Amino acid sequence: MDKVNIAQKMDLIHECWSPKILGELNDSYIKAAKLKGEFIWHKHETEDELFLVVKGRLILKFRDRDVVLNDGEFIVVPRGAEHMPVAEDEVQVLLIESKTTLNTGDVVSDRTVETLDWI
Repeated sequence: MDKVNIAQKMDLIHECWSPKILGELNDSYIKAAKLKGEFIWHKHETEDELFLVVKGRLILKFRDRDVVLNDGEFIVVPRGAEHMPVAEDEVQVLLIESKTTLNTGDVVSDRTVETLDWI
């Protein structure tokens, strides 16, 4: 068991939209990522997904509404909910997701990260 300093780990991330694994919790990964710009519309059919904003302002777009998250706020996106993250400026987030969760869900694109790195 080692402690994890989130700020130090964020300093090691240089590419947006490319999550890195910080730890494991049961059958889930705890991931860190930097986000900037618009992602893609997607959904995860069998997995819930937690977005926790460490630093910045993240907009989670859903087909029927937008949810704005600021420092220290989180949302659980339920399985099957189509969503699109948008970061007008760089945002630092922690994600808690099943180990099987593909970052682009049901869509394969140039933003899909199939193999995750540990930092």
